[in-house]
Amino acid sequence: MNVHRMKQEICEIGDRIYKKGFAAANDGNITYRVSDNEVLCTPTMHSKGFLKPEDICTVDMQGNQIAGAKKRSSEALLHLEIMKARPEVKSVVHCHPPHATAFAVAREPIPQCILPEVEVFLGDVPITKYETPGGQAFADTILPFVHKTNVIVLANHGTVSYGENVERAYWWTEILDAYCRILILAKQVGNVEFLSKEKSEELLELKQQWGMDDPRLHKEYENCDICANDIFRDSWKESGVSRRGFPAPPPMAPSAAPSPAANGDQEAIVQQITSRVLEALSQE
Repeated sequence: MNVHRMKQEICEIGDRIYKKGFAAANDGNITYRVSDNEVLCTPTMHSKGFLKPEDICTVDMQGNQIAGAKKRSSEALLHLEIMKARPEVKSVVHCHPPHATAFAVAREPIPQCILPEVEVFLGDVPITKYETPGGQAFADTILPFVHKTNVIVLANHGTVSYGENVERAYWWTEILDAYCRILILAKQVGNVEFLSKEKSEELLELKQQWGMDDPRLHKEYENCDICANDIFRDSWKESGVSRRGFPAPPPMAPSAAPSPAANGDQEAIVQQITSRVLEALSQE
């Protein structure tokens, strides 16, 4: 693919983001990696709905602008940190989809084990700690999560997603926002119902068969509760994340997990279940 075509693709995704209401005015930014040290980047203070190929600038992997008449986005450093951590990533999309951003503002963990498509394509979605956008500290907020997901919620800000091309990078954001909208609507209807442990495990098996990764499939998480946002729970305190709007799911340890008696962990399991019950009761 030539560079001009890559710039056209950025413009096309920018138009979709704008028309979906994911980026008001000059919100959002998009990058597309051209080579080891060259990345196409949308300009600052420019609506994503009206981009032209000649508007797109080029930066190096340190964030220095090396081509383009318009100044690069101030948030390019966030994109570059993702590409440095995940060399296979070629494109990053940042925007403010309203329903997912509602969870970012509320710092509400996005529930798992509810919608099959989300389990397969997204899995657990983390929320970063808040930092002022634009600087290196802001860019670094994604580092604890970047290897375990393809979409991240930025606290009090928006979302960032990434993939092997700009369309795939955008997909994860669109899936996430549609899911968050469904969750909000379901809450207005009355409640959400969780999938059973068995059905959730079937979805993880499908995901594995289709060659898609999920931290819950890794040995280090084999004893986690697959539906309780356990992959990123350790980050909640620093990020100010806690359940307020949606209840915790019923405990769903994986079937393959060793028995508590075999591990001598019975007391720990009982304490974990008790804390989950108390957390659920506190939401009532």
